[in-house]
Amino acid sequence: MFKKKDTIKTEQEKVEERREEVLAKGRKFKYPLQWTKHRIVVNTILISIVVIALIVVSGWFALYKLNMTDDLLFRVTKIIPVSVASVDSEPVLFSDYILLYRSSMTSIERQSGSQFDQAAIENLRYKYKRSALTDAESYTYAIKLAKEQDVTVSQEDIAKEFNRHLKIGGIDRSEEAFMKIVVDNFGLDKSEYERMLYLSLIKSAVEEKIDTHATALATKVEKMLAENDNDYKAVAEALGNEIVYEETGGLVDSKNIDGGRATEAFKLEPGQSSGKFISMNGDGYYFVKLIKKTESEVNFVSIRVPFTEFNKRFEALFADGKVSEYITLTDPSVVDTPIDAPAD
Repeated sequence: MFKKKDTIKTEQEKVEERREEVLAKGRKFKYPLQWTKHRIVVNTILISIVVIALIVVSGWFALYKLNMTDDLLFRVTKIIPVSVASVDSEPVLFSDYILLYRSSMTSIERQSGSQFDQAAIENLRYKYKRSALTDAESYTYAIKLAKEQDVTVSQEDIAKEFNRHLKIGGIDRSEEAFMKIVVDNFGLDKSEYERMLYLSLIKSAVEEKIDTHATALATKVEKMLAENDNDYKAVAEALGNEIVYEETGGLVDSKNIDGGRATEAFKLEPGQSSGKFISMNGDGYYFVKLIKKTESEVNFVSIRVPFTEFNKRFEALFADGKVSEYITLTDPSVVDTPIDAPAD
């Protein structure tokens, strides 16, 4: 038997062999590390999903079960358009509901310590939440009708209305001074206040567009006033409950907040009558007749032709079951009374 001689390796072969040994040792660490990285990524994704799910569930519970309206939830609902109700298949934004509620409740909550006890506060919260939800539903229906009727409100319209509010009461306020009042009394910033103006303007525009009865009635009032030498009382008696007749009964401030009637009357001379104009409150057409005025006060009579068509349609939606609310508002003043067991 002869032993096979060891083959003499070249330097290149030795280098290749050594390289393979090093790579082989490295592979022992490479694949476990890849597996670890994969596991870390998977765990991170799972944890993220769980955290997001917890946030969603907590937010849902806070909004829909606890009926919370705090600042954080308000900001979140402005970013994420969740619904508090639906009107004729149109979603009612939670942010609009909270916006309207805060605009009513902020000043009361800030002075609650001195003027209201806890029971009164809870009753007011219920009252304003119920009112805010109904108003949000009403505005949502107006937005739906606006799309159908091709009614729009531009940013210029909102800016004009905002500037008019700066001068409410005859005081020429700066924007900074006015916004301080808004923040203190309504808890709203400028964009939120402009949203309220938009909702009000779009509803008024829709009411005017769809209420052909009010338009025809206003034309009838104009004709009757012309035929009766602007005798407002005679026209009011002839039309009865179809219109609303009012007298100031004396001098009132020409800057009175009354839908624009005092301001319009101040432009007239005694005995003169205005033409038809839209109420700044958006509740109908106005006619005013000046009785007397001074440098800053007016005495006048007025006729209002109310808008009614929108409210009729809106109320019909409730009767037809086309309004769905996703929160339950409980009146704290209603106390469940135990039912007596029947006598044997």
